[in-house]
Amino acid sequence: MKRKAFTLIEVTIVVLLIAILMGIAVPQFLKSRAAAQTRTCVRSLRAIENAKEMWAMATRQPEGATPVAADLVPDFLKKVEVCPAGGTYDFKAVGTRATCTVGNPHSL
Repeated sequence: MKRKAFTLIEVTIVVLLIAILMGIAVPQFLKSRAAAQTRTCVRSLRAIENAKEMWAMATRQPEGATPVAADLVPDFLKKVEVCPAGGTYDFKAVGTRATCTVGNPHSL
């Protein structure tokens, strides 16, 4: 009785197809991940901006006053925001946009 088995050419074709699919999928995954991190960063920077403005109004601080995290948490922010890419947020003064050390998101 003859055994049915895969030939070397068939196995090579399957491996080649898997490599092509991985070559397409991996860059798309990395691109999606970077886009999600940017959206999260922008969302966090907006939350920090809103918290700074509320803090300034509630404590009657002039424009240019710089809050620290302890001033904003827990009254104006639920928690200290954490950058998804591993950076840190610089709150800066009221009236000046907060920034992230990893990069500068295009829109805030």
